[in-house]
Amino acid sequence: MNREQEQIKSVVQSVDFADLLKQYHLKVTQPRLRTLEIISTKKSAISQPELEKLIGKEIDRVTLYRVLSSFEEKGILHKIFDLNGTATYALCSTNCSEHDHHDQHIHFICRVCNSVYCMDEITLPKFNLPKGYKLESVAINAVGLCDNCQEK
Repeated sequence: MNREQEQIKSVVQSVDFADLLKQYHLKVTQPRLRTLEIISTKKSAISQPELEKLIGKEIDRVTLYRVLSSFEEKGILHKIFDLNGTATYALCSTNCSEHDHHDQHIHFICRVCNSVYCMDEITLPKFNLPKGYKLESVAINAVGLCDNCQEK
């Protein structure tokens, strides 16, 4: 985990999740609180199926889908697709909002375990688009071996 991710995690962990939901004008519910709790403890992005396993029968699939969707819309999470095309979710940086995501960074995907990591310490180049074009998002994936898989 890089330094910015650790800072985000410590901010999220130090913030009362109920306050965080209120800040984003979301109703405080047990499914939302539980989902934030689990995601905030993960080193890498997490998929809905993985979340379902960790949550068990606490939250049904449809509710979890709606929670993840609302978190993405509000700027709490951002979505990254792994090598299998499965959506994974990671916490947004603290300066994301409903109308403006700032999580434009490289995502590292391990080709062995398929874990997705945010590489916030790697800065992206400035894009000079032709006149009339507006940049809304950038998705750059790097593929290789994560530190856990290299040790095996």
